[in-house]
Amino acid sequence: MTEALARGWLLAWIAFGAAPAGSLVLLLIHRITGGRWGEALAPVLRPAAALLPLVALGFLGVAPALPALYPWAADPGAVKPDVAALYLNAGSFAARGAVALLGWSVLAWLVLSGRCSRLVAGLGLAFYGLTISLVPVDWILSLEPRFTSSAFGAGFALHQLLAALALAAVASPRGLDRTTAPDLANLLLATLLGVLYIGLMSYVVAWYGDLPPKAAYYLRREAVPYPALVGAAIAAGGIVPFLLLLLGAVRRSPGALRLVGLLVFVGLVLRFCWLVLPAWGPGAGGAAVAAGLWLVALVVVALLALRLAGRFGRRLGHA
Repeated sequence: MTEALARGWLLAWIAFGAAPAGSLVLLLIHRITGGRWGEALAPVLRPAAALLPLVALGFLGVAPALPALYPWAADPGAVKPDVAALYLNAGSFAARGAVALLGWSVLAWLVLSGRCSRLVAGLGLAFYGLTISLVPVDWILSLEPRFTSSAFGAGFALHQLLAALALAAVASPRGLDRTTAPDLANLLLATLLGVLYIGLMSYVVAWYGDLPPKAAYYLRREAVPYPALVGAAIAAGGIVPFLLLLLGAVRRSPGALRLVGLLVFVGLVLRFCWLVLPAWGPGAGGAAVAAGLWLVALVVVALLALRLAGRFGRRLGHA
């Protein structure tokens, strides 16, 4: 796999895996709290969560290409010796990713098979909270290992939840009507505000801290086209959906929520590009193109997998 294809795969895999992971979290939350929102969104959330084993398999395309993706893998001297020895090394990276993805896949199987009690759901959310504080740092933040952010894991978790809710809005299941649509709108609005708040406050804290590694992180994103990229992400995927969700007519309309979900999806993809691509310098255009192709391929494979799973399930039901 060439360097551009490997980098494109990482970006596409991160974007593709957001909605399945977020769907699992929403299903676990609903198992504990109940509510009509979960019942209305289940026809979308359950198939999305069923894709987590596919996301886990996608990790096999990341682990062998570490030197092409991460500076610490190509040159251990890029980080402090103790960090390289104890944390940022190929073995630890693969182990943390495997534990997280396999754990999420097992939780998805428990939920979809009806074996997830409230206790299991609570423990599953605790497991997710632990792993989501680690793997986003590995997969994204360690692309620029001298930059640190204590809020990055929480922000990435909100991105996953937002992706799942946007998918539910775009798919608009049959249970989503004028009664349940406001529930989805409220969830979208709250999660969107969380994403915008953490993104803004992370920037403000880094700016006030005035530390060279943090400044360098944002200075790399001043080069063209990244200011336009993040501006479009904030406007199309943040401000416009936020304003639309304040309108009662939009909140009650599944059709209008489709537009909101689509805008949020566009903003999320642009946001992931802004997070990942600048780490690879000016030559990241090839990775962006490859990411688009990989993402289309992953979506096609996911649709085929869901269709085959549906046929297999119907056959078992008739047997």
